[in-house]
Amino acid sequence: MQIIDWIVLVGTIVFIVWYGVYKSRGSKNVKDYIGGGRDAKWWTIGLSVMATQASAITFLSTPGQAFHDGMGFVQFYFGLPIAMVIICMVFIPIYHKLNVYTAYEYLESRFDRKTRTLTAILFLIQRGLAAGITIFAPAIVLSAVLGWNLTYLTVIIGILVIIYTVSGGTKAVSVTHKQQMAVIFTGMVVAFFIILSYLPESVSFSKALDIAGTGGKMNILDYSFDLENRYTLWSGLIGGSFLALSYFGTDQSQVQRYLSGGSVRESQMGMIFNGLLKVPMQFFILLVGVMVFVFYQFNTAPLNFNPAATETVLNSQYANQYEDLMLENEEIQEKKQNISLQYAQNNSEMSQQEIASFEKNYAELDKAQKEVRNEARMFIDAADMEAESNDKDYVFIHFILTTLPRGFVGLLLAVILSAAMSSTASELNALASTTVIDLYKRHHKENKSEEHYLAASKWFTLMWGVIAIAFASLADLFDNLIQLVNIIGSLFYGNVLGIFLLAFFIKMVKSNAVFVAAIITQIIILIVFELEIMPYLWLNVLGCVLVISIALIIQLINGRNTEIEMT
Repeated sequence: MQIIDWIVLVGTIVFIVWYGVYKSRGSKNVKDYIGGGRDAKWWTIGLSVMATQASAITFLSTPGQAFHDGMGFVQFYFGLPIAMVIICMVFIPIYHKLNVYTAYEYLESRFDRKTRTLTAILFLIQRGLAAGITIFAPAIVLSAVLGWNLTYLTVIIGILVIIYTVSGGTKAVSVTHKQQMAVIFTGMVVAFFIILSYLPESVSFSKALDIAGTGGKMNILDYSFDLENRYTLWSGLIGGSFLALSYFGTDQSQVQRYLSGGSVRESQMGMIFNGLLKVPMQFFILLVGVMVFVFYQFNTAPLNFNPAATETVLNSQYANQYEDLMLENEEIQEKKQNISLQYAQNNSEMSQQEIASFEKNYAELDKAQKEVRNEARMFIDAADMEAESNDKDYVFIHFILTTLPRGFVGLLLAVILSAAMSSTASELNALASTTVIDLYKRHHKENKSEEHYLAASKWFTLMWGVIAIAFASLADLFDNLIQLVNIIGSLFYGNVLGIFLLAFFIKMVKSNAVFVAAIITQIIILIVFELEIMPYLWLNVLGCVLVISIALIIQLINGRNTEIEMT
């Protein structure tokens, strides 16, 4: 990190925090603090919704996901546009008509207080966990840059977010999202073109895609119904639709973004704007990861992208074995570079037989390199079980730190931190709003003043910030951060979505049936996940179908028993 990088990084972050505090100062009541004044324009809503979802995890994990597994992850987002249309037609008009602060207020008017409370608690559990992960992700970045302790970094990042979220509430979150998304889009576009400029002169963009395809990174669509495969066209369209419908339609961190709209139309246009841009944005971020993969076909990649893990094993009794693997990796890398360069220079003149020979040789080398990397991870784990041998989330960081020119390192780090701050601020804001409106105020017997509930909102924001920091300090990379966040959501979202669909469309089902069905469903989903019966995306479908089916059965049984008693 050069001085210019520090100037860009610190200047960007300080400006965002100051701007959020400045633009949202003077909130005098709950309507301003939680509702954001309800005068937001559609572009502010659209960017705020995108910024809430596009956390640092998106810009850390997604390129690493593409580097290792290719473009197939984009199928995860195929259901999002479908969900946006349904939300615009059903959810938004109902929420605006009832003039609610949270999504869960509606459930009490439709069912009862206990159903509203249960649903709010389910949201608080999953979103509280996710908030910790969104703080943990950028801490990884600065840990790799500065060598600082991860725990200290999570505290610093959490405090930065808490400052302007506590100060300004929903409006502070929304107004800073525009600046954060501007930084994010600029940084990722710059990174993409820098990667292309670093490829050999003979490697055009189309040839880079060919090489990526040979490495299996351009397999975008999977039409199979294989439940062992997490990402297919069908899991994206069906499971992804249910996940997006629940996330954008019932998750307060998103609902609060479009409830701040000045009208139903402004909210709807903001969500359509998000639906049109989200899939292309994720495709582009994955493509950046694929181009990083191509870059490392012509440049030396480390055996493991996590520098801390590498240092750990090199200072252990397994140092000699690991160094041998490093040499083996370099030999394989050199062979891959040679045949990749020959292919890029001559592929237009090569026969089908020569192309097939290249693909076979490349596949063999790629398989050998993966085996070496897996063996290296085993040595890292043996050296220290606490060391993070999973390096998917370190791929893009490594590229940024070791390759980008001065100034751009600071810009890309600002991108990641901006994304972390935007999503975490939304989550803390939503957690506090739900706690105040659905739990504290609803269960508080005495009517308090607006000033009291405004102060309570700020204190609960602070409380959830501290909880998120605490969880972030205990977080683990799991398999991949972006998958971990979506797995946590999938454990709860299907159940919550089913409750709302019952409320909207099946009027015969009453509160007791829904309440019992929701508890049973949540237990079943946790068991199914623990037994690894199906990929996590399908849990959203299963949870939704289960709670609706169980509630209908209970209601029919109750209705029949009532008839028997009457006779």
